[in-house]
Amino acid sequence: MDIKDFFKEDRYAVHSGIELVEVKPGWAKTKMVICDMHLNAGNVVQGGAIFTLADLAFAAAVNAYGNLALGIQTSINYLKSASEGTLFAEAKMINLHKKLAYFHVDVTDDKDNLIAVFTATAYRKEIALPFHNVQ
Repeated sequence: MDIKDFFKEDRYAVHSGIELVEVKPGWAKTKMVICDMHLNAGNVVQGGAIFTLADLAFAAAVNAYGNLALGIQTSINYLKSASEGTLFAEAKMINLHKKLAYFHVDVTDDKDNLIAVFTATAYRKEIALPFHNVQ
């Protein structure tokens, strides 16, 4: 099983219209084509949709090491609104320990504007995931 297949089981992300573009241990990129369902009453992308885009990039990057990792702390700052086009989230590992991993995620639009910044800490369990450990 490939990690992209594993994340097809993330039913919330699949129904949110988020695609896992590329992933390797410590790094991942996701994308979301903005649709009407992503817009709030102010006609800009709902913060929860942006958070989910960043969270999936983080989850893919940390789980790509081959062990189950779960977020235990996250923070997001919204810098600019978006209402059309495509959003991307790029997760990068900042620090990795046996039990904890710290990540930074930039959310940008298709014009390379910085939309949000997301940081997260994951707890790394000793449970192997059902795909080849690429570490």
